[in-house]
Amino acid sequence: MIATVAFDADETLVDTPAAVTAGLTALVGELAVPDLTVEAFRTDANDCWAEIPEKSAREIRTVATLRTLKRFGLGHELERMIEIFFEVRFANSRPYAGVVETLEKLRPEYQLGYATNANSEAHRCGLKDQFAFEIYALRTGIPKKPAVAFYAAVAEAAGDRPEEIVYVGDSYEHDIVGPAAYGMRTVWLNKKGLPVPGETQPDAVIDNLMELPRILAGWR
Repeated sequence: MIATVAFDADETLVDTPAAVTAGLTALVGELAVPDLTVEAFRTDANDCWAEIPEKSAREIRTVATLRTLKRFGLGHELERMIEIFFEVRFANSRPYAGVVETLEKLRPEYQLGYATNANSEAHRCGLKDQFAFEIYALRTGIPKKPAVAFYAAVAEAAGDRPEEIVYVGDSYEHDIVGPAAYGMRTVWLNKKGLPVPGETQPDAVIDNLMELPRILAGWR
């Protein structure tokens, strides 16, 4: 029996790429420096996510932003730029179309959880009061996905056995391989129609979250 459905946040429920682009665009407009582009900030951010994945999302963004600013002789602007970035980023953080409606369909049947590596707090992303529990990695000692302790924290917060929990997300490594190894069922939100990149098979693959109620109903 499925008792709990736990969701990843960024790019699963929350349109983080659009919000981040808005934040970076605000920085470029504020600084108004020739050749300083959104892509310059984005490239450094991508590099830093690969170099220091164990750090918090805010720490990674800060390191990346400083790297970009220093290249243009603007390192002294870091604190102000980080404040602007996050203000605009969260002002533009919204769930994808159909997400709230899908959660409303699921809530009468399942306990819903929100479990993320990043800093997209549900109440700041248009998802206030949608979940029975929320887990944010690196807070209260919880490590980031794919650490086993992250999924253990999900199970503890849910109050259910792993086999009673479905984890839903867009990252194959974090939202499929990790939860499956812990004994959870998994649903891969695969919007690009990519082939499964490893040996672990998701229990279901969807390209739109609105398919989820039908999938779960078939597992009763």
